Amino acid sequence: MEKEVLGLHHITAIAGNAKQNLDFYTRVMGLRLVKKTVNFDDPGTFHFYFGNESGTPGTILTFFPWEGIRKGYIGAGMATEIGYSVPKGSLEFWENRLGSQGTLKGTYLERFSEKHYVFQDPDGLHIHLVEPSGPDQRTPWVTDEVSQSAATRGFHSVTLAVHRLGPTEKILTGILGYVLEGKEGNISRYRSPWVENASIVDVMEAPNLPRGLNAAGTNHHIAFRVKDEETLMYFRSRIEEMGLGITPKIDRDYFFSVYFREPGGVLFELATENPGFTRDEPLESLGGQLKLPSQYEARREEIMRVLPQL
Repeated sequence: MEKEVLGLHHITAIAGNAKQNLDFYTRVMGLRLVKKTVNFDDPGTFHFYFGNESGTPGTILTFFPWEGIRKGYIGAGMATEIGYSVPKGSLEFWENRLGSQGTLKGTYLERFSEKHYVFQDPDGLHIHLVEPSGPDQRTPWVTDEVSQSAATRGFHSVTLAVHRLGPTEKILTGILGYVLEGKEGNISRYRSPWVENASIVDVMEAPNLPRGLNAAGTNHHIAFRVKDEETLMYFRSRIEEMGLGITPKIDRDYFFSVYFREPGGVLFELATENPGFTRDEPLESLGGQLKLPSQYEARREEIMRVLPQL
């Protein structure tokens, strides 16, 4: 079977306050806290995973909430916008809900004939709620306040900002298998042909855009989905052959990953579907307990004293 990149796996962003971040994405946005763990490189910092019931790849937004970190700003060499798919006719619900929860008032726009409601989360992260032109049959996580008729289905797209389109396009189309679908102004749309949803990467070419500052309210990296470790290592070899620096395979407990920085400056990750978030918690209680990487388990009491109160 041909090796394939199956759209987006997850997106990881930075927040400045753990409790505020947790409350906004679970209570206001109605996502499920799928996993509560810590940053592998900084165990005094939480790592939250938000998604649908099981944390299906393509629905997972994760955060490093570094307490008190300065506010960042978007720019070239970054993923600048996260697009969530929502049901047709639900944007007014979201405008009213977000407004009633104190979120800054958003704006409407249309891109590639799809209607967006655009707002910023409490840290300033740019979120687009999108009514997709095609079907999205993914089952959402619903709450008492966010029903099936409005709940986010998972990612619609992600937008990258780069100075020069060509080198980034070469990675997307030549290595990751994306296909150019169209252009609108300075934005080029690429889609994975292998999946229906979480399949779009929009690239904004902005030669004069300053570089961003990667801190609170910005995206840290985006991860693409592959089936298994064999596929992961196949793509690792192809990327290495292009002369790009890439990490060894890393065990992230819930998936295996490699990381590389594409020529435009955006940090890319490839992540496997296996083993998934139920490897250490049953489906019905995902996110209920603090789960530590094995190397930190002996320091659990110390780490729990350092972590912010939720």
